[in-house]
Amino acid sequence: MTLRTLLLGACSALAFAGMASAETLTIATVNNGDMIRMQKLTDDFKKKNPGIDLEWVTLEENVLRQKVTTDIATKGGQYDVLTIGTYEVPIWAKQGWLLPLDNLGKDYDVDDLLPAIRSGLTADGKLYAAPFYGESSMVMYRKDLFDAAGLKMPDAPTWDFIADAAKKITNKDKEIYGICLRGKAGWGENMAFLTAMSNSFGARWFDEQWKPQFDQPEWKDTLNFYVNLMKEAGPPGASSNGFNENLALFQTGKCGMWIDATVAASFVSNPKESTVADKVGFALAPDKGLGKRGNWLWAWNLAVPAGSQKVEAAEKFVAWATSKDYTNLVAEKEGWLNAPPGTRTSLYANADYQKAAPFAKMTLDSINAADPTKPTVKPVPYVGVQFVAIPEFQGIGTAVGQQFSAALAGQVSVDQALQSAQQLTTREMTKAGYIK
Repeated sequence: MTLRTLLLGACSALAFAGMASAETLTIATVNNGDMIRMQKLTDDFKKKNPGIDLEWVTLEENVLRQKVTTDIATKGGQYDVLTIGTYEVPIWAKQGWLLPLDNLGKDYDVDDLLPAIRSGLTADGKLYAAPFYGESSMVMYRKDLFDAAGLKMPDAPTWDFIADAAKKITNKDKEIYGICLRGKAGWGENMAFLTAMSNSFGARWFDEQWKPQFDQPEWKDTLNFYVNLMKEAGPPGASSNGFNENLALFQTGKCGMWIDATVAASFVSNPKESTVADKVGFALAPDKGLGKRGNWLWAWNLAVPAGSQKVEAAEKFVAWATSKDYTNLVAEKEGWLNAPPGTRTSLYANADYQKAAPFAKMTLDSINAADPTKPTVKPVPYVGVQFVAIPEFQGIGTAVGQQFSAALAGQVSVDQALQSAQQLTTREMTKAGYIK
């Protein structure tokens, strides 16, 4: 046997051993634009970590929550990295379902994370998830339609102004609807919007004794206002529309206004994706003059479940995807406009980002204005702006969302929807021991 043959054989054996020892991380994520962009850029991660392969499970928001929650609660161990929201992190950390992120690397700069976002991901002084992007909510609107109607959007509009403007810019013959709002049932879909909206109307989920409040006038005012506005100025089939559906409507010129996640600002401003990119303006989420705006606070985060057998590799991926270097990579490949927003102080101090993203200051102001510890006008026993940070909220929030979606579709009246919401929430909270 020649030396060359021996060397070739040795190289093949080493290559095979390398292949055999490669770890595959299974990553569960949501099917929104920023996460899909991240998947396209993972060659950078693989180049830096040649021993790690990635397998993606990409799901619609409601389905992702259901599958990930079932897997982690049953210790199924299907996933090594989870995409989870601000709601789950403190609850799951307390249950021992998540691992603290202690090894993100010396260059990670955890102190650069925005305090409002970081605090929601921290339990007992430890970070249990790293924010991929953070958001509040705001008004995105068509400046051309406002100009044509002789309207000027204030920086801080009221709900009454929004309703009046929505009716004036609606032109159903041309398939232009004055306003698009979430109607698809789900605690993180229509109830994220409606809970934040209800805060500004003076409503709350529970009083200080955990008694549900859907039988109070503030909730009736909120739901009547929403349903009537959507009937007069919203698109057909609105009860099926969530974030992605409304984004598509806005990008194709069919919405005059859209009140939703600040993260959408880059998608509606991107000429490659939006037919109205050069016509979009931004304003703070509306209020009713009671001291609270209808904006929320959220982050999509990457976390490592306690059941993962590949913790070191998982932490490397989490660190890569949520680092300053990743932000710079997106800027280099896709432009600063598309950098994942709402997580790092340094991004908002970056002159290139400020220049590329006209919505940067409005996003930061919206995030800073939301206070999860004092989300409502009246006192409450819970934390969370567009959700209630208790384990039972997922089920209750989605069930209430189904009632409110049915009211929007005209299947039940507003009064019936509120009555059902009150009954089912009271039943579940009694069963869980919150109400004696």
